[in-house]
Amino acid sequence: MMLEDLYRLLRSGHVQAQGVVDTMTQPIVVIDQRLCVTTANNAFIKTFRVERDDLVGESLFDLGNGQWDIPELRELIAGIIPRAAAVIGFEVKHDFPVIGKRTFLVDARRLVHPDDNSTHILVLFEDVTERQRHDAEMDFILSETRHRMKNLFAVVRALALQTKVEGQTAAEYRSTFLGRLDVTLRAQEIAARNEGADFKDLLHQAVGEAWSGRISYDGPAVHIGPSRILAASMIFHELATNAIKYGALSGSDGIVNVTWTVEEGLKGRTYLMCRWQERNGPSVLPPERRGYGTEMIEGTAAHLGGRVELSYDAGGLAATIRIPVQAL
Repeated sequence: MMLEDLYRLLRSGHVQAQGVVDTMTQPIVVIDQRLCVTTANNAFIKTFRVERDDLVGESLFDLGNGQWDIPELRELIAGIIPRAAAVIGFEVKHDFPVIGKRTFLVDARRLVHPDDNSTHILVLFEDVTERQRHDAEMDFILSETRHRMKNLFAVVRALALQTKVEGQTAAEYRSTFLGRLDVTLRAQEIAARNEGADFKDLLHQAVGEAWSGRISYDGPAVHIGPSRILAASMIFHELATNAIKYGALSGSDGIVNVTWTVEEGLKGRTYLMCRWQERNGPSVLPPERRGYGTEMIEGTAAHLGGRVELSYDAGGLAATIRIPVQAL
């Protein structure tokens, strides 16, 4: 039921009006000219965890030890409503003592009582907290998908260009190319797994076997727990993708050396210290601006409770990754 439909129902003074209002899922409250509550529906009482007896006759801004004394809401009711017949979709964000942080869209309208022409204010609340969180998550997923697709196309192009054609038939080239592409796609699927993995195996899958001959690995056995495997895979897949697009793996002579150790940190935590060093690639210069890939690598490491240091050496990109793990 829209605000105007609710307004007409209450304005008519229909005997079933209150019953209809009480069945609505949106919290609704009616306040008088003194800004005191005259009625509230069941959804309001349930959502904000208040007692009906504590509402009626009390100032809206005094309810719940003043939890409703919100500057934006006070401005809406005390300032906007007297100058407008209705306000639709006024956003109010507040950290309520009982229900926590919430975002509400508030609809409000002047309501003239049919018996004595007194003016009340009908206020309807729509909790959009979860919807906004869901929208933000979807925006991130779409952004990540677009970025991943661009990287995927770059990888496919690099695979096609670096797959040898001399001395091969078309069928042999197709078989070689599709084999490498399949391995690369499976390496990206590591991000969707929810189980632990040995760090070296994770590197092979995140980077792709197609480049195994040009990447060396040296370090002890380290177990990456389920909660870290996605983020760790993203970091090294991004490093490999950038190496393929711009770094050592974009040329025919470039190599990557990956070494790691395990260190004990504060409070009994175990840390993986990994060094990603590119060599024999094109000259590397610090980027003029921070790109999405750099922000993702550093932000993901920080999310894990670690850090990443990127060094744009003349001989190739060097990355030092420190993340908390458990050693085998």
